Amino acid sequence: MKFRVSHLTRYEYDREVGFGSHILYLRPRESAEQRLLSHRLSVQPEAKLHHVRDPHDNNFAYAHFWERSAHLNIRSECEIERLCPNPFDFILKPYAVPFPFAYEPVFDFALGPYLAPPFDDTQARLRSWLNEHFIDRPSETVPFLTALNTLLYQTLQYTRREERGIQPSRLTLDLGGGACRDYAVLFMEMARTLGLAARFVSGYLHAPAGDDRRTAGAMHAWAEVYLPGAGWRGLDPTHGIWCDENFIAVAHAAQAESVNPVQGGIYSASPATSRLRTDVVVERLDAPSPAQSQSQSQGPASPASA
Repeated sequence: MKFRVSHLTRYEYDREVGFGSHILYLRPRESAEQRLLSHRLSVQPEAKLHHVRDPHDNNFAYAHFWERSAHLNIRSECEIERLCPNPFDFILKPYAVPFPFAYEPVFDFALGPYLAPPFDDTQARLRSWLNEHFIDRPSETVPFLTALNTLLYQTLQYTRREERGIQPSRLTLDLGGGACRDYAVLFMEMARTLGLAARFVSGYLHAPAGDDRRTAGAMHAWAEVYLPGAGWRGLDPTHGIWCDENFIAVAHAAQAESVNPVQGGIYSASPATSRLRTDVVVERLDAPSPAQSQSQSQGPASPASA
């Protein structure tokens, strides 16, 4: 399945300002499940772009500016092919089928950052909430993760948040909801509290126009869990599903804030006010025929002990 993504970020200031170096996490990642066919990144005012690979193996760009301006435009355009229509197309290692399980020692070093649990008080709050709401827990890993993902989807309320940053997991539970990035961090910290390696993912979602659990014109966020035999597998608690071919990953990290799509600052002799506008369009290039759509509407195949 092929997609075209157009992503515009525009900052407008009430006066000309100078720009420090910016970090741009906008290039979709590449893997056996996702092929990047083309990518174009443009910035106004003009900037020198240096493409770099970070410690988590994400591609990002440094933008170095020399001009002052009253606006900053960042446009990312790409075409992607997704190659994983069935999110359950994997076979777990036998020891990872029952839950809970312990990772083999060979994974200790590589998965260390993704196994780091939240602070003790956060862990206590998460365990208390799970003990109250997640009573009938499946005894196998895939059904367990499916049930946890569904629980967050059914229990919490999606809300659009214009504020920067991510809510602490305890606050998301106290408020009974949050934005997609809050859901993703909550799921990630719950998974780590339960002994699973998990990471935050920033990207794009191709969804129906009537989807009321995403912010139109914005990026999306979800979590990935490392499963022996299956590798990193995405789960989206905002929608209560495993991530399929409609999810286009851009960057992942142990800490969500480190892969914010645009990071940087300005300088000015006097305080400057700003306004931010974003516009994200995700188009499917190879729309299914009516017969294919009818077949897909019958639901995904059930996971086989996977």
